[in-house]
Amino acid sequence: MKTRAMETTTGTAAGATTVLMHNTMKITEGHLEGFREAVRRAVDFAEEHGPQLMVEVFVDESELRAHSFQLYADSEAVRTHWRLSDPYIAGVMEHCAVERLDVYGAPDEEVRAALAPGPAVPFPVSITPFITGFHRLASDGADRGAR
Repeated sequence: MKTRAMETTTGTAAGATTVLMHNTMKITEGHLEGFREAVRRAVDFAEEHGPQLMVEVFVDESELRAHSFQLYADSEAVRTHWRLSDPYIAGVMEHCAVERLDVYGAPDEEVRAALAPGPAVPFPVSITPFITGFHRLASDGADRGAR
């Protein structure tokens, strides 16, 4: 398996621009299968057309709660995702409500402003700064999880 690695040791290193988002969603009672279908369509679209470096979605069926993790190279990639994915996000949102969004890294001011509380963002948002880390991602998609 061919991989590429990035290691960063300070907040000013090259990796400091990455943005990791953890979206926690409450699935509407009776909508589990609809949610699964919609989220698969959204992830398939993102894999084909989106800028994300990684997308993984987990579902706790007993709690009807889903967790989506998305890794972006930078804030421009976040904005590109928002522009491209609106119809797919709307399809997913027919089956759930966002409970909270946790953002890790250093999104730029435009992304921060778009995530500010208000009518468009009626859920808690936290932003936690990057300190250090690394990741290894397959360049050929070989690490794609089972669907």
